[in-house]
Amino acid sequence: MSVISFIGKGRKLGLITLVAFFCLLIFGTSLAQKLSTGSKKAAKLFESAETMYQEKRNAEAAVELLAAIEKDPGFVEAHVLLAAVYTDLSQVDKAIESYKSAVQINPGFFPPNYYNLGTLELTIGDYVHCKEHLLEFLKYKGMRPKFVKQAAHNIKVCDFSIEAMKNPMPFEPKNLGKEINSAYDEYYPGITADDRVLLYTKRIKDDKSPYGEQEDFFVSEKVDGRWTQCYNIGPPINTHHNEGSPTISPDGQIIIFAACEEIDGYGAGRTGFGSCDIFFVKKKGATWTRPVNMGPPISSKAWDAQPSYASDGTTLYFISNRKGSIGKGDIWVSHLTPEGVWGKVENLGPVINTAGSEESVFIHPDNQTLYFTSNGHVGMGELDIYVTRKDTNGEWGKPVNLGYPINTFNDENGLIVGASGELAFFSSNREGGFGGLDLYSFELPKEVRPTRVTYVKGKVSEQGTKSPLSARFELIDLETGKIVVESYSSKTNGEFLVCLPVNKNYALNVSKRRYVFYSENFSLKGIKDNSEPFELNVPLQPVKIGAKLVLKNVFYETGSYELKKESKVELMKLVQFMTTNSTVVIEISGHTDNVGVKSDNQKLSRNRAGEVYKFLIDKAVSEERMKFKGYGDTKPIKSNDTNWGRAQNRRTEFEIIEIK
Repeated sequence: MSVISFIGKGRKLGLITLVAFFCLLIFGTSLAQKLSTGSKKAAKLFESAETMYQEKRNAEAAVELLAAIEKDPGFVEAHVLLAAVYTDLSQVDKAIESYKSAVQINPGFFPPNYYNLGTLELTIGDYVHCKEHLLEFLKYKGMRPKFVKQAAHNIKVCDFSIEAMKNPMPFEPKNLGKEINSAYDEYYPGITADDRVLLYTKRIKDDKSPYGEQEDFFVSEKVDGRWTQCYNIGPPINTHHNEGSPTISPDGQIIIFAACEEIDGYGAGRTGFGSCDIFFVKKKGATWTRPVNMGPPISSKAWDAQPSYASDGTTLYFISNRKGSIGKGDIWVSHLTPEGVWGKVENLGPVINTAGSEESVFIHPDNQTLYFTSNGHVGMGELDIYVTRKDTNGEWGKPVNLGYPINTFNDENGLIVGASGELAFFSSNREGGFGGLDLYSFELPKEVRPTRVTYVKGKVSEQGTKSPLSARFELIDLETGKIVVESYSSKTNGEFLVCLPVNKNYALNVSKRRYVFYSENFSLKGIKDNSEPFELNVPLQPVKIGAKLVLKNVFYETGSYELKKESKVELMKLVQFMTTNSTVVIEISGHTDNVGVKSDNQKLSRNRAGEVYKFLIDKAVSEERMKFKGYGDTKPIKSNDTNWGRAQNRRTEFEIIEIK
């Protein structure tokens, strides 16, 4: 069974099966009674068709029923059974006409006919007549509560859809071109933070697959604003089985994806997990590691698929129907613990998840805007795309439908949004494509855009030798003090690439054992164009006598030595450094610019250094391992002739003066 068949197809078949259920009620009970026709030939044809229908010989049954109706056009049971046959044959237009004939001949013959008719009309977007027939159905007493509830829901869908079509959203999808699309199906895209690498699923012919076809990952890279010819990502990721719904880390170094069969011995069948599991691979130079099943708690005995890896590097969203799900498939989330393992999975709850199906979850790199598809919320019918945003308390808001014509009466699925928040990507089998599902892009309406983000690129290296280093880094929102991203630079080249929302001020802390941690702050306010990265180079000093560091994220009230609350994160890094390097002795020094009275500057600089000293003592760092001193304006590191230079000179730093 393929990944896509678990995820994106067969929805309308499920709806039509529900419609046909009512027909079975007729032919399991009512037909034991006298038929409404007076024609013996019509009755005999009908009985023959009924047998064929039960044997799933639907095409033959349709011929018999058309002959019976020709004998007696008012034969209501024949019209209803013909509607059921056409439904099973997925000939929706003909099924609708047959139901219309039945209710015209005898409106009260079988009230669920109105439900069937309205439900089928919903599948073709005939909202006006759908509402009309569902309201008629609700007039009858004694109908099953399940279908009464669904009818009431679908009436809301009709009302929403009629209004949405009166107020269409701007929508001009553009095919991504022959370099990406083909006569095969292309779907479920993933994209890097710089919008330059597109990873997606393609269904291809494969004689070695047990199904004759299978799903592989393909890659295209953007060069000079155009997508290059795609290529198969190859082994060890791609196999003769199915790989699908990939999510890629902002730096393109990790791919997380779903698979529903064995992957060279790593599949669910060998591990004892579920029908579909979630796997990951890491980039190693120019190649990829062997796929590894993520295991519990991510993979379970249930169906787990469609992961979305947040740009903070510590959060994973995915779809599962595991125990505790509200509906047929829910959105779940797990966070990476400080120990580096995935924590307990949590259901996103009833604001997001419904009794229906939620699918294709995508967390934007702003880490606060979530897109997903659902057929349980009120929308245009079937699977629609929704957006929800996280509030200041970390709670998800009520989902908002992306509107018409982004959503229609058909299934809409697999949406992702680029880092800038302006461009969205999705798959569609609309006319004018290269065949089957193609990948398209479109400009996302402003009302449903995420927070704009840019990408920050950096490289960690050893000071002096410039050898690349793999180190842990944290990016912190200076206003809130919350860690926005935490991850590691590459072991191969020391590089990292992350997404950050613009219009904020950030602190960067980088740490590695046997090195002095690194401190920096920067602003992303006023950035309009994220086509080029904000670059940071991080030189780490080995722990040795004479190594010193400016504590760039230690702040004081103006003209005072009172520490601002934003300083706590950085000072705790210093506490951690002193704890890890227990033989180190440091001097904490305060410095000012040359504005004002020298004696006052001297006193202020000493008091500021003293406040840091006191903070560390309060955190159980021995006073024997620390000294503090104020230097006033005697040790400038920049010229005092400019505002920027004076700002650099107003600083607190520490220096390793002894290693015991």
